[in-house]
Amino acid sequence: MPPRIRVLAPDELAAALEAVDHRALTKHFMAVLEQRAPGHSVEVRVPPYAAVQVIPGVRHTRGTPPAVVEMDAPTWVALATGELTWQDAESAGRVRASGERADLTPYLPLG
Repeated sequence: MPPRIRVLAPDELAAALEAVDHRALTKHFMAVLEQRAPGHSVEVRVPPYAAVQVIPGVRHTRGTPPAVVEMDAPTWVALATGELTWQDAESAGRVRASGERADLTPYLPLG
């Protein structure tokens, strides 16, 4: 299992952005999303780096959650930084989202 996600310190974030370190940036922005949208009704997955459960609502405890969002790391970083909109990512097929509350537009960009 990959190390736990965490919000990077400002200097670490600057270095990760400069190096375009998708692993570090994915984990950072997943941690930020987890802080800003606490809950357990939507599982956001960015394989192989991280998955978090966010957004208030029905909590699931086993199996596939009622809402799942999945994408690759470059798409997640672009969404989190505002370089890509949710609508553009969806229409380009870069995001797979299903279930109630699976639209992350209200929470993006993250930083």
